[in-house]
Amino acid sequence: MSADHAALDPIVGPEVLRTRSDIVVADVRWYLDRRPGRAAYQEGHIPRAIYVDLDEHLAFLPMKSQGRHPIPTPASFATSLGSLGIGPDDTVVAYDDQHGMSAGRLVWMLRITGHDAALLDGGLQGWPFELATGEERRRSVFHPIRPWPDQLLVDADTAGAAGGDPHVVLVDARAPERYRGDTEPVDPKAGHIPGAVNLPFGGNIGPDGRFLDPADLRARFASAGITSADDAIVYCGSGVSACNNLLAMEQAGLGRARLYGGSWSQWSNDPDRPVATG
Repeated sequence: MSADHAALDPIVGPEVLRTRSDIVVADVRWYLDRRPGRAAYQEGHIPRAIYVDLDEHLAFLPMKSQGRHPIPTPASFATSLGSLGIGPDDTVVAYDDQHGMSAGRLVWMLRITGHDAALLDGGLQGWPFELATGEERRRSVFHPIRPWPDQLLVDADTAGAAGGDPHVVLVDARAPERYRGDTEPVDPKAGHIPGAVNLPFGGNIGPDGRFLDPADLRARFASAGITSADDAIVYCGSGVSACNNLLAMEQAGLGRARLYGGSWSQWSNDPDRPVATG
C-alpha cells in the first residue's frame, strides 16, 4: 500500500485504474474447458496488464490426494510474484472475464499475505476504455517469502466436520447442478460434502455484471446463516471460485472466512469421504 493512498476495498471499480498509475494490473483469465487464457489476453487486455497463469503461478502441481489446484508453498508463490514483477509493496488489481471466478484467487492470496489487492468490479466486460493487444511484462523483482495464515486454510477433515457443526456454515460455491450432483464435468464423483449449503459465486453478481452492494451481499450470506465470516468455511471445485465468495464476504463487512483449498477435487478423489446429492 502506497503511503499516499488508503488501502483498497476487496472489490473496486475501473476508475481506480484511471486515477492511479502505481497499480499493477493483472489479467487472470482461465477457463474450465482448458481454452488458453493467455491467448485471450494477447487478443485484448486492459492496458499495462500482465498475464498471470492460474496453473503456473497460483497453484501447485495437481494431485488426486491434494486436488486440481493445491495452494502453492509460500516459497513457490513468492517466486512467482517476483518473476511477474510484483514486489512486496506493490498494489495489485486483478480481473478476468467470468465475474472474478479465477482472478479472485490471486486477490485473495495477496490480501491474506499482507498485500493491498482488489478484484476489478465488472471484469474485462466492465472496462469502458480501449484495450491493448500483445504481451506486457514487468521486470523481475525479489519478493520475500510470506507464510500462509494457518487460521484461514482448513483441511478435508475440518471441512467435513464443519458440515455437521451447527455453529459453522460450510459453503459450496459451485453451480447448483454440480452441488446437487446432476452433473460433474471434471471430478470423479458428483455431489457435495454432507452438510454443505450452496451459495454459487455467481450469485454475488447483479444483472449489470457488477457485484451486489455490501448490504445485499450481507443479506445473501445471512440467508445461509452467515453473519460473521468467522463462522464460515468455503469450498468449490478446486479452491478457485470459492475465493470470489471469500472476497464478497469481506466486501460485505463480514471479515475473512476460511478456505478449504483442496475442495471437491480433493474430497471426491478420496473413496473414504462421504458424498451427498440433491
